[in-house]
Amino acid sequence: MILINLKIYKEAWGEKAIEIGKMAKEIGDKYKIRIVVAAPALEALRIKEKSGAEVWLQNVDEYESGQGSGWVSMAEAMSLGIGGSMLNHSEHKIAKGKVSKILKMRPKGFEIIYCTGSIAKIREWRNKTKPDWILYEPPELIGSKDKSVASEKAETIAMAAKACKTVPLLVGAGVKSGEDVSVSLERGAVGVGLASGLVLADDPRKVLLDLVKGFGK
Repeated sequence: MILINLKIYKEAWGEKAIEIGKMAKEIGDKYKIRIVVAAPALEALRIKEKSGAEVWLQNVDEYESGQGSGWVSMAEAMSLGIGGSMLNHSEHKIAKGKVSKILKMRPKGFEIIYCTGSIAKIREWRNKTKPDWILYEPPELIGSKDKSVASEKAETIAMAAKACKTVPLLVGAGVKSGEDVSVSLERGAVGVGLASGLVLADDPRKVLLDLVKGFGK
C-alpha cells in the first residue's frame, strides 16, 4: 500500500486534490498497487466522487450519530463510501482513552491506521485493541527533504515489523523514493506513507512512479 496524506497543504486544495486522486487511481490500477489518499474531511467526498480513488480521512471521532456537533462520524463516512481513516498522527495526537473508544467501535469494514513513532506504542496498541494497520513514523524525520526513516533508521523498521506481529506495517517520515520503499519492504513493512514528498514535489507523478518501482513493479 501507498498512503498519500494530503494534510492541509494548499497545494492539495480543490482541483489540485482531485488531480492527485486521479493520478493515484490511474497508477494504482495500472500497477496493481493499493494507493489510498488520506484527505481532510472538507475534501474527502469530492475527491472520491470526482477521481474514483480510494479516499480515507485523516482523523475520526468516537461519535456515531445524534448530538455530536463538530465531530467526524465513522458510520457516516462509511455510509458515503469512505472506508477508513488515519488515527493519532503526530500532528493530531489524541488521548489514549479516545483511541481505545474509536478502535473498539469502528464499523465492520472501516479500516484504521494507527500512527506512532514509538516501538513501545506499537506493542501496546497491537495488544490492546488491534488496529487494521500501523504507520510507524519517527517524528523527527517527518517532512524531511533529504532524509527518511529508510535512510536514517532502517534498523527500527525491522523492530517495528517485529513488534507489529500480524498487524500490517506501513512506514513513513521523509519517504519519497523507490529506494525508501524497497528498504522498508526488505525490513518487514508492507507499504509506505508520505505527504510533502509527493504533494509539494515539482512532479508528483514522477515521485509516485518512482515509489511504485520500489515494489518491484
